[in-house]
Amino acid sequence: MASSLPNDRYTVISSDTHAGGSHAQYREFLDSRYHEDFDAWRGKYRNPFSDLGDNRRLRNWDDDMRNSQQDQDGIVGEVIFPNTVPPFFPNFVLFAEPPKPEEYLHRRAGIQAHNRWLDDFCSRYPERRAGVGQIFLNDIDDAIEDATWIKEHGLRGGVLLPPVPPHIDWIKPLNHPDYDRLWAVCEDLEIPLNVHGGQGLPSYMPHPSSALLMTAEMPYFSHRPLSFLLLSGVFERFPRLKFIMTEQGCGWLPPTLRQWDRTLERVRTHGALGELRFKPEHRLPKSATEYFQQNVWLGVSFPHIDDVRAATEHLGVEKFMWGSDFPHDEGTFPYTTLHLRQLFSDWTEADLRKILAENVASIYDFDLAALAEPAALLGPRVEDVRRPLTELPENPNEALLTNAAAV
Repeated sequence: MASSLPNDRYTVISSDTHAGGSHAQYREFLDSRYHEDFDAWRGKYRNPFSDLGDNRRLRNWDDDMRNSQQDQDGIVGEVIFPNTVPPFFPNFVLFAEPPKPEEYLHRRAGIQAHNRWLDDFCSRYPERRAGVGQIFLNDIDDAIEDATWIKEHGLRGGVLLPPVPPHIDWIKPLNHPDYDRLWAVCEDLEIPLNVHGGQGLPSYMPHPSSALLMTAEMPYFSHRPLSFLLLSGVFERFPRLKFIMTEQGCGWLPPTLRQWDRTLERVRTHGALGELRFKPEHRLPKSATEYFQQNVWLGVSFPHIDDVRAATEHLGVEKFMWGSDFPHDEGTFPYTTLHLRQLFSDWTEADLRKILAENVASIYDFDLAALAEPAALLGPRVEDVRRPLTELPENPNEALLTNAAAV
């Protein structure tokens, strides 16, 4: 039956937001056998992040503050990645390296506490929140157990895959065949497999230049999981696996896929790359572009014009999911409608509905009918987005901090 609701606004589901519990909340969800160790760890922990030290931190867990700001920005659904520091983590969750063997039990207990917290957080607004749970790869049986728990508890965002940085030698690299058991479970249970920008970084020395080096190299290391899974044949063996790359843009992908296409074609045709020889069973039958179209989707946060062109001219609008990166300062809040006008004013309404809601709803199982009513009240107006942006707001950073700090 057709909806009687007006269709003059867009439904907006952000494919990239972040949330997490406070340390006090995490303690409630932590296995009680670790409480004493947690209290000792918490007593020594010093928060280095300003947005987790003032009122802005409340956006991570306070329903009223978070929902009111998302409503203000016209966003009625969100895929939620972790943001705060779970128990026993050394620093921010996306930058923390995988746990060493002697840290594993405590760190795993920490992500399990986060997953339980996230389950509770999403259950309060199940139509608008799809949480991404955490796993570690130190023990594949444990990873499968945690991924299955995530699926069984309705965290529709799937799992956050922790890449293996190049200096880590206690965890197998992602192209290792032992992981096939995990990929099989994610495929069979239809668990989305996510990687997020900022993961997989190497270890940098404590030096003033390291911040710039990290910024320069972050895209490369964030992209590595795609090359490891695609070129090692994971997508050939698991054609129904859903692999999502979030907050990594996509303007870089067309030339990368073209390069890999040429490489794989030479291997298929000649069985060799220079002096490197490949056995028939190690020659992938499809092109990199075909594997991308088969297995990969993109959560493109605060996209650049190069990302938009890559999607429309090469990758396909069906692969593109818009993201706000709320509540991070570099995200689009509270200027999402202005941002959409800046980049998408000349798009067809049908294509824009795909990237703002339909694609992400398909991957993460959002109920668009359930979101239709709030979208009809809160979503950006179609006619507004059609107006090209010709003037930027004054003092946007001041307005951002004012809105972010408001309770």
